[in-house]
Amino acid sequence: MIRLAFLRHGITAWNREGRIQGRTDIPLDPESREQLAALTLPPGWRAATLHASPLSRAVETAALLGQGRLVHTDPRLIEMDWGAWEGLHGRDLRADPASGYRDLEQWGWDFRPPNGESPADVRERLTGWLDSLSRPGRGKGPMQSMGRVRGEARSHAVPDSCPTPHPPHASGAGPLPLPGRERAIVPTETPPPHLVVTHIGVMRVALALAWGWDFRGPPPVPVKRNRLYAMSLAADGTLRPAGPAEGERLS
Repeated sequence: MIRLAFLRHGITAWNREGRIQGRTDIPLDPESREQLAALTLPPGWRAATLHASPLSRAVETAALLGQGRLVHTDPRLIEMDWGAWEGLHGRDLRADPASGYRDLEQWGWDFRPPNGESPADVRERLTGWLDSLSRPGRGKGPMQSMGRVRGEARSHAVPDSCPTPHPPHASGAGPLPLPGRERAIVPTETPPPHLVVTHIGVMRVALALAWGWDFRGPPPVPVKRNRLYAMSLAADGTLRPAGPAEGERLS
């Protein structure tokens, strides 16, 4: 079982203007950067492995909260593609009966903006990413890692496999156990959780999978800023809620 949590990126100028961003790469605004730099993750998530959408607003949010730690990016975590509607205001589309716009509660899995993606499309790529997380080596995408060097971001390819760690009693690892005592002293460690910084469209799909929602009627978990939404990921790729529905606040 893997523990993971989803977090929405910080605020951009388009967020404040009510524009649909989708895959348009709008950066964080200065006020959001300042706010994020002053926040910390909840205690149980400070050592989490960091993942992010490749869009700059998500990568920078993860880097600020991770205080320069490594951030893994994957295109399968990118925002839902809103096609011809990107850059427009939702209120204007809602007011135009000919636009085809629908409120979230009426989407269903197959609602699709013109030339964009449906929630079902996002579900397909997100479940592929979850499968690669729960079963390393399967369904790998073109993941990258983001580091921080002198305040500037850099990216480089992550190898498909990590070196095999030395066994616990290899040379230099300490004395061998006494006969019959091996099982008693073998350490057990809980692997660190995974924190995913992404977008509201991806988070809605993850929450739908965990809570059994089908994009009809009000969402069971409204996505709010500066909150982690914790889940557990089983080996078969099943997501389940693993924290309060209101999320865990950054502080």
